Amino acid sequence: MTISSSLNAGVAALAANANRLAAISDNIANSATYGYRRVETDFQSMVISGAGGSYSAGGVRSQTQRLIDQGGSLTTTSNATDLAVRGRGMLPVARSSEVALGNGSQQMLLTSTGSFRTDSDGILKTQSGLVLLGWPANADGTVPEFPRDTADGLEPVRINVNQLTGEPTTSINLGLNLPATATNASADGIPENLSVEYFDNLGKSESVQVEFTPTIPGTGDSNEWTMALRDSAQGGALIGEYTLSFDDSRASGGTLLNVASGAVGGAYDAATGSLIVNVAGGPMEINIGKVGAPDGLTQLSDSFAPLSISKDGSPVGNMTSAKVDENGFVHASYDTGITRIIYQVPLVDLPNPNGMVSLDQQTYLPSPDSGSFFLWNAGDGPTGDIVGFAREESATDVAGELTDMIQTQRAYSSNAKVIQTVDEMLQETTNIKR
Repeated sequence: MTISSSLNAGVAALAANANRLAAISDNIANSATYGYRRVETDFQSMVISGAGGSYSAGGVRSQTQRLIDQGGSLTTTSNATDLAVRGRGMLPVARSSEVALGNGSQQMLLTSTGSFRTDSDGILKTQSGLVLLGWPANADGTVPEFPRDTADGLEPVRINVNQLTGEPTTSINLGLNLPATATNASADGIPENLSVEYFDNLGKSESVQVEFTPTIPGTGDSNEWTMALRDSAQGGALIGEYTLSFDDSRASGGTLLNVASGAVGGAYDAATGSLIVNVAGGPMEINIGKVGAPDGLTQLSDSFAPLSISKDGSPVGNMTSAKVDENGFVHASYDTGITRIIYQVPLVDLPNPNGMVSLDQQTYLPSPDSGSFFLWNAGDGPTGDIVGFAREESATDVAGELTDMIQTQRAYSSNAKVIQTVDEMLQETTNIKR
């Protein structure tokens, strides 16, 4: 019984070391595979109690585990959409074959890195067919709130390079100085004119024409102007009229003292320093500064000086490139010089990453052993950030694997010697009968 148990233990040891050698071979074979997570083999002894004080060899068994939570180092690349996760978390991806079905039921897989490039439909995917998933942004660049414990809100990230786009202007900031000398009784009363370009809902260039007419008093200085705003898209129609009074005190000289609304245009909001007028495409916010503030409209000295004129919106332009920032926001750049957020790529985290199911192409699938996943904003919570122009190298340490191979080979040879010895002993037992 003891001799046969020795034989069984030796056979079990050969099988266990063969499993370890298989894991080592897999690790070395993938030493240049981006995003590969190495496999580790553990041995556990088996103890079988003998009867009557005799000892019975139990042997050994092996178990393998992929160390998904131990990543490799990052290396730089020249492609903006080569992505790697620095720290905890995984990128959500899907198989391109499932995305091509178009039924929106693709299965979310996880990976730590990928070289994503646009295909003929503008979808970011790898050469192996993994499609990057993200949350789509609104037209204004904000990302709506999506559920974080499900992948239902994720969509393939699509970058339509050379797509025309434009943003209408909704607000204008007026920062300029009016000449204080123009409101003197001896002034000629000639208006000051300013034209501010804006972009309508179709991306066309229009303008708000602003006319400042000084109030000429009988004596002294009035420090008062009438501001009239006209819209070129409506044939120069009057869209706003306001009476501006300026402070001439020592403490706040030259700043707005009061803004009185006329018959046309929305009321002046002293809390924000803005007023609302209606251009052809809809409401337009005009910010002229708060009462008593040195920015916005001022009245000083003897010169008319537009100092700071700004607006939002943009003309129609072509998308030229896209990149992903460290927080997972996908920024599209246009030839007009503007950028816009079009997607957000979250990072997926689980309580036990090593419990996930390992699949081909360095992808993983959440399982009951890994725990429930949660979609975080990159850089929030326990997750790291996303690095563009980067790939994650293999986690294999070739020198360490070769050392383990030598140990495994010696262990295998030793256990083979045990089997050979047991065979010789059994042969001697057989020879007793002769």
